Order: sequence, then C-alpha cells, then structure tokens
Amino acid sequence: MIIVRNCFTAKPGHASKLAAQLKEAAAVANVPNYRVLTDVVGDMNRVVLEFEIDSIGAFEERLRDYATNEAFREKMKGYTDLWLTGYRELMQVA
Repeated sequence: MIIVRNCFTAKPGHASKLAAQLKEAAAVANVPNYRVLTDVVGDMNRVVLEFEIDSIGAFEERLRDYATNEAFREKMKGYTDLWLTGYRELMQVA
C-alpha cells in the first residue's frame, strides 16, 4: 500500500478555504480513504490531503483521471490562488 500526501503551505488566511476545497474535490473524485489535515504545531498554514492507494500504477491511473474528470477539475478551480508552496510524498507502508 502507498500513502500519498499532497502538502501545501496556504497563503495567510486561506488554509481553511484550501482545506474545504480539497475535501470537496476529493469527495467528487472518489479519492480512496482520504483525509484533510491542518497544522496544530509546526509550519503555519499547512494543509495536507492524504490518501491510500494500492500501488504506483494505481496512482498513475488516478492522475490520468484527474486530468479528464470534469467534476473534479471544476471543484479544483482557483485552488492555486490559495497556496504558496506545495509538494507530494509517496510513502510505502512497511
């Protein structure tokens, strides 16, 4: 199993908006076993969309779906205006 973590540093005042938008988009795209995390301590304005996937191949399929899923793309409109930096982690469960 692979854990995918899409990690963002939101612009000040926009973390809750970004978290809400990611939750809505993940639900529309049927992202498996997802959760949206926000910071308690550490870097401020941090928002993470985390989900589980069976394999790297399944992750690649999901990326292709994101590119063509109109409902998902509509929910994600404008999300780049809400964050400053971001990165993705893929972690294998041992």
